[in-house]
Amino acid sequence: MSALKYVLMFVDTEQYAADLAAMDDAERERAYARVRQWFADNADKITSHAHLMPAHTATTVRLDGGEPVITDGPFVESKEVVSGFAEIDVADLDAALRMVKAWPACPVVEIRPTTG
Repeated sequence: MSALKYVLMFVDTEQYAADLAAMDDAERERAYARVRQWFADNADKITSHAHLMPAHTATTVRLDGGEPVITDGPFVESKEVVSGFAEIDVADLDAALRMVKAWPACPVVEIRPTTG
């Protein structure tokens, strides 16, 4: 049986960002260490991953009308922001769910299959 590829989109909430900012340096380092450990534990399934710069650094291009409209900032203002992603190669959605259930950081992870 061939593996399936999914993208895990890690989503920060305003509350999660506030909680992280309120941590002292030692607490924050422990939180980051848990994330590094999760990536190490799942390295055999992760084909690529990246942490994204903050949403305010985004540039949005709207192509739904005549000329493209380019604006600074995210597509929509939201209380939830995709902060990173990982592409994984696993047997099925259940395997992806098992990985995500162990995710130690931001409180929302969207799992989406890829087409190739």
